[in-house]
Amino acid sequence: METVVSGIRSTGKLHLGNYYGAIKNFIKMQNEYNCYFFIADLHSLTTHPTPENLHDNVKQVVVEYLAAGIDPEKATIYVQSDVPEVIELYLYLNMNAYLGELERATSFKDKVRANPDNVNAGLLTYPVLMAADILLHKATKVPVGKDQEQHLEMTRTFGNRFNRMYKHDYFPEAYAFSYSDNLIKIPGLDGKGKMGKSEGDANCIYLSDEPVAIRKKVMRAVTDSGPTQENQPKPTEIQNLFDLMKVVSSSDTIQHFDDLYNSCQIRYGDLKKQLAEDMVIATEPVRSRIEEIAADKEYIKKIVNLGAEKARESARKTLRDVREIIGFKKF
Repeated sequence: METVVSGIRSTGKLHLGNYYGAIKNFIKMQNEYNCYFFIADLHSLTTHPTPENLHDNVKQVVVEYLAAGIDPEKATIYVQSDVPEVIELYLYLNMNAYLGELERATSFKDKVRANPDNVNAGLLTYPVLMAADILLHKATKVPVGKDQEQHLEMTRTFGNRFNRMYKHDYFPEAYAFSYSDNLIKIPGLDGKGKMGKSEGDANCIYLSDEPVAIRKKVMRAVTDSGPTQENQPKPTEIQNLFDLMKVVSSSDTIQHFDDLYNSCQIRYGDLKKQLAEDMVIATEPVRSRIEEIAADKEYIKKIVNLGAEKARESARKTLRDVREIIGFKKF
């Protein structure tokens, strides 16, 4: 059975983009592959969270993974920092990762432009830690979005370089994996791009949002003054609302509002109200489970400890092999 690895940074609550863009696929994958789904708390240190926020954010993601349907009996759910082997492998890979290739990474250049006062070494070597996460379990499939494909290419580079340097065909190549050729992109409510926490809470519908919060956010979504010609193309901010409807609403509902738009009769207030109610219905099963699981501290502790042990079993084997291949020997 092939191994799948995917992680999510513990930087806050999960939103519709995480759920429809990734987690729904994870739920399917766990029945067909050997899956490791981890909470990337080490990666989150590049943005310097407080100790209180770090722990709470990790717990939030664990709870929401479980609430969304990831089954700890089928997949391994673990916290990255509970598996120290990843840090050791990160060190070994760093010895063979070069400054020029790390500086050329698109995401690093973007981070430098956005935060010139926080260009830390963790940002520079982010692709190496990601490679360690993947190579630790010798994964061959990694569910990633377009923005992570360069990092995945670098993972193959680091793994192949290790194999060549030590003349061992040890690490397999990992490739992007999705059940669909067209990765789902969930737009944000600001009318600009994809849903993301970095754009602020108003841009996201979180899985844990109460109905009143969902309605308020959707009603504030960006729109225009309305169509002036029949069948005219929809501007980005309006297309975004229709794209959100495609995820949570029935085909009849989408067709109804599409017809109103094309005939210049649409009232955006009515569209937003319908979209908000459909979002409330779509998120309700997960939201109610979040509340239930979050209240059971012993269950959360049990799942995290179980996941850590399962992940370390795989990690320990890899590190034993890697140390032997490199040449570390006990006296």
